[in-house]
Amino acid sequence: MTKTRRMIAENIKLIDAVCEVIDARIPISSRNPDLNGMTGMKPRLIVLNRTDQADPNATKIWISRFIADGNTIIETDSKSGAGVGKFPAAVRSLLAERLAYYASRGQSGRKLRVMIVGIPNVGKSSLLNKLCKNYKAKVEDRPGVTLRKQWVSTDIGLDLLDMPGVLWPKFESAEVGLNLAFIGSIKDDILDSPENAAKLCGVLHKKYPADLSARFKLELSEVAGDYEIFEKIARNRGFIISGGEIDDERCAKTILTEFRGAKIGRVSLEEPE
Repeated sequence: MTKTRRMIAENIKLIDAVCEVIDARIPISSRNPDLNGMTGMKPRLIVLNRTDQADPNATKIWISRFIADGNTIIETDSKSGAGVGKFPAAVRSLLAERLAYYASRGQSGRKLRVMIVGIPNVGKSSLLNKLCKNYKAKVEDRPGVTLRKQWVSTDIGLDLLDMPGVLWPKFESAEVGLNLAFIGSIKDDILDSPENAAKLCGVLHKKYPADLSARFKLELSEVAGDYEIFEKIARNRGFIISGGEIDDERCAKTILTEFRGAKIGRVSLEEPE
């Protein structure tokens, strides 16, 4: 985290604008609160990514809320490319005054420089791959794949500076930490995966009970506890080890993987107040 924070601070003077990529399923938890201090007053474009995995009704409300708060925002699915085509025009609109200044100095063909930032595993590399046809950033559904900064030139009038994903030292609430763990921004091998998966079951049971029940063929009461749901899923899927105990690691991996792949359904874990 310290290294990436230093890289952002050292390179911010080289760029015209900042693109902050966030996850549509957790639009608040996926925003690094330290980013304002690192990027100063640079104009910012927010990319609400992975909208294909989020509840479309919640996404509409979030878009309206961000716009009402004075933000420039576009929604994308960087895996399929939906919405990515809006990126160049959004950057030029955000930097209209800067472009006018360049034109007044006879530099109308000058490329704009945009820094791509965000927490780990929100799809920054996939976004870059869709924006840059001749560039292939390494993409995996786990945090920490991009380990260093890299400049990427495009044929759309933009030079993009891809920065490693960075979290902040202390989460303001346990809920934020859980949300980040659910989407895979925190590595599974440093957390208690069965406990996190059980808590995710509880959240989904509360917010999307029909989707959870349909995916795992559950019959759940209103008072079902988190671990009770988790155990029922394990037994329904046949994740049993010797002595009739459940294989909780295998069950946890299955639940988290299917949630992150939107196989449980299009769900949003956060709603605007």
